[in-house]
Amino acid sequence: MKLKHVIILIVIASVASIIYGYTLDLEEQALAHKCIGTGTLSLFLIAMPLFLYKESKTRKWEDYMLNDENVRKMQGRPSKESENPQNK
Repeated sequence: MKLKHVIILIVIASVASIIYGYTLDLEEQALAHKCIGTGTLSLFLIAMPLFLYKESKTRKWEDYMLNDENVRKMQGRPSKESENPQNK
């Protein structure tokens, strides 16, 4: 089973738990709060980190770091190598 399918199952179970918690009667209010809380926590503490790990493992972290070269690219200025070709 792929990680994608595990994440989808966790999201479906979490949403189902939240919906179930909202459909419980007032007599079972403690159980309703537990279901809603469990669903919310599993979404944000289990499914979200797994999704971020899955999506970011093929990315290069250097592209997202703010170093001098990337700041110059964002500002539209030429890089230092093209500014001083005589120093090489």
